[in-house]
Amino acid sequence: MTEQATQHPPRASRLVDLGTRGFVLAIAVFALIVGFVLPWLGDAAGWQVLLGEGAAAGKVGAVPRLFAATALLFGVLTSAAALITRRWVLAWAGALGGWFAAVDGLLAIWSRQSTALDSGDTGPSLGIGMILAEAAMIVIATLWMRTAWSRD
Repeated sequence: MTEQATQHPPRASRLVDLGTRGFVLAIAVFALIVGFVLPWLGDAAGWQVLLGEGAAAGKVGAVPRLFAATALLFGVLTSAAALITRRWVLAWAGALGGWFAAVDGLLAIWSRQSTALDSGDTGPSLGIGMILAEAAMIVIATLWMRTAWSRD
């Protein structure tokens, strides 16, 4: 074996084969982007929750904003980079970060629902956009985990 072969694995071994899973991932990322445009809390869209603007200004807790940030980072940006480059390390980043975002999304939904029930809060209600974003994050995280584990 040459010295170069022992130092670095061949390029093909650092890539993942996406197959039809790549198409489903792309659709899930698109659904997540649509979720950012739809209402998350009251009339505030997901991007407004992320930036703390518009109807979300001063009315959104830390957990929904963290979910918006992690969903954007791992669900959209990391997934796009992994789909384009097919790098194994990005597939793992999408899987682990995607599960973090998915769990954070469940906490965001739960915190909004439990706050409204416990305190009689009449604040912004949970919107369809956050539910769609959470469902898309679960699909994205699951597919990236299956992809990352499928590498030889």
